[in-house]
Amino acid sequence: MNEYPSTAGRPLREILTGDARELAPLLLGAVLTHESREGPVSVRLTEVEAYLGPEDSLHPDPASHTFRGQTPRNAPMFGPAGHLYVYFTYGMHHCTNIVCGPEGVASALLLRAGEIVEGVGLAQLRRPTSKTPADLARGPARLAKALGLTTADSGRDALAAPFRLVLPSGPAPDISSGPRVGVSGAGGSDEYAWRFWLTGDPTVSAYKAAQPRSRARKPPVSGSAGFHKR
Repeated sequence: MNEYPSTAGRPLREILTGDARELAPLLLGAVLTHESREGPVSVRLTEVEAYLGPEDSLHPDPASHTFRGQTPRNAPMFGPAGHLYVYFTYGMHHCTNIVCGPEGVASALLLRAGEIVEGVGLAQLRRPTSKTPADLARGPARLAKALGLTTADSGRDALAAPFRLVLPSGPAPDISSGPRVGVSGAGGSDEYAWRFWLTGDPTVSAYKAAQPRSRARKPPVSGSAGFHKR
């Protein structure tokens, strides 16, 4: 049975300065905690997506929020590894990313889904429409809501209070990968198969391809580390 790569002796922030595509499998099974005023909620990550940089960078990503360059909104993606990039999309949802890579190089991991392992009661109060515990963080908007995260948390350090991130250890689970959810154009193709998930985990969100845009409709405002609805 395979083991998680050893990270012994390396500071977590240093580990997160690596390539988001290589870090993604490592973060599956990691536990992110938010100790809010209402109480703690912890989520075991079961699905993430990697997003990289601008069109003039070493690793251009046409689905990334940073593809056209740095803005006040996406600035956290260029910041220190281990910080949060939280965005608001479609006028109703927040989605959360953990910034990766060296400072100044845009990349992040979108937290797409997870299992609530602490604070289930509080998560249920925040997500009253969830029918089962497995649905509480099954999707990026649900995950952010369960953790109580908003754009006010964008740029905050996920490795310092009131947050905590603990990497998994021991036997490595079976991991699958494929195209990113709901991404249109080249960024949603097999060439950018940067979605990673724990195979068979019931909290993983369902894959949906991008919907074709009608010429009569104005294109929607872009979403997160990627240009699509989460």
